[in-house]
Amino acid sequence: MTNNSVEERVLIQEIAKHDLQISALIQDIRQNVNTIDALEDVHLKIKEELKIIKTRVEDLDVLAKEQDDENQKHQYQNTVDKYKKQIISTHTEIKKARLACKMKIDQNDKDELLSGSLDPELKQRKKKESRAKTASTITENLMALNKMMVQSVEQSENTNKVLDKSSKGISKAHDEFEKMNRGIRTSGNFLTKYNRRELTDKLFMFLAVALFFGTVVYIIQKRFL
Repeated sequence: MTNNSVEERVLIQEIAKHDLQISALIQDIRQNVNTIDALEDVHLKIKEELKIIKTRVEDLDVLAKEQDDENQKHQYQNTVDKYKKQIISTHTEIKKARLACKMKIDQNDKDELLSGSLDPELKQRKKKESRAKTASTITENLMALNKMMVQSVEQSENTNKVLDKSSKGISKAHDEFEKMNRGIRTSGNFLTKYNRRELTDKLFMFLAVALFFGTVVYIIQKRFL
């Protein structure tokens, strides 16, 4: 058995162990938890177990990517995908159990209030729990709002950076076009001057040829006539 196989077995055993603990905690929520404080305590334990499972699945994913044999790598990756789906399913089960427990606690509180059998001390404790729950909800909402505001500010800053970069790019392109335009105008002026000079040179050549032939004709006339 290779070291990778041994490491894979150890990781799978740890995942299975912590998954069983989560299942037991979920069952505890469904059957034994009767207060919000107890529910939050159990939920905290579940989160710790889930964190361990996610870490082990990540380790297994790294191990899968290190495999040289494609078949072995594919087998490891299938195992990783299976546990990732299992984590999603576990999250769903936790949410269902928490919701059912909260509904049960609320219903028990209502029944006790209606029956008038609620102990004054217990009633005071329920009020404190209710206030604590309300304060916690408000705090969570404020934190979420603050997070949204921070994200909005960051997004605005990123947008401004993009606009500033685009503006600089447009300015740079404009400068390049100006340089090209000046180059074209300079080239046009040069060509115009060159064409004029070429025309002048042709005219001088024509006059020189005409003068030459005129001189030749004049000499012939003087010599033979």
